[in-house]
Amino acid sequence: MNVLVIGDIVGKVGVEAVKKNIANLKEKYNIDFTIVNGENSAEGMGITKKIADTLYEVGTDVITMGNHTWGKKDIFSFIDEEPRLIRPLNYAEGLPGKGVYVTTIGMNKIAVIDLIGRVNVGGSFDSPFEVASKEIDKLKREGVNIIIVEIHAEATAEKVALGYYLRDKATIVYGTHTHIQTADEKILETGLGYITDVGMTGPKNSIIGMDPDAALKRFLTQMPERYACAEGEAMLNAVVFEIDDTTKKVSKIERISL
Repeated sequence: MNVLVIGDIVGKVGVEAVKKNIANLKEKYNIDFTIVNGENSAEGMGITKKIADTLYEVGTDVITMGNHTWGKKDIFSFIDEEPRLIRPLNYAEGLPGKGVYVTTIGMNKIAVIDLIGRVNVGGSFDSPFEVASKEIDKLKREGVNIIIVEIHAEATAEKVALGYYLRDKATIVYGTHTHIQTADEKILETGLGYITDVGMTGPKNSIIGMDPDAALKRFLTQMPERYACAEGEAMLNAVVFEIDDTTKKVSKIERISL
């Protein structure tokens, strides 16, 4: 089984890059299941129903979110009715939406868990470690045999730590949020596939997707400046995880940068 994960989609440039490339990627790598992070897809902050529907139409199975989940009010109109759109599971109880998506493909029962980190992210969240462990135990009792975990976090060490913490529990742990693809993909001794950050799908000539002039002004003056998505040429970052059909462990990881 092959899983495609596409890194944080930023603005209309990122959405168009997914539309242009996803079919070819799925064919080239014989993809069975596709996950994209969509929390920056609507003008750099949040998502809309129109964008979500577009991503499903072109072949996305699950859309994950992060610290900008509530960036567009439109999300409140559909998040509770759309199980394929998940927000961090360790948000406070009672918030709209769900943090886990479960589906069946052939003989595999697959769960995708979305988490948010607590280091330098802002906000008050439950421990991603404790929440993930408890949820995975529950999912396994329900017959789930492939567990994919996204950790949307700033701190590299927090992501790496989660990978090792879940090495005997999950199938895949990967990071999002920094918009910079890391070159540390690895398969742990337990067969868990890991990478610290999948990267970004959006404007190539940008500061993590944002217009360079606006971003530079913030750094140079320390004055508030409204971010705006950059335009122009697109880039697409993604990762393919190959899962052995017998052992349910990751046998190969390949980074993609277009």
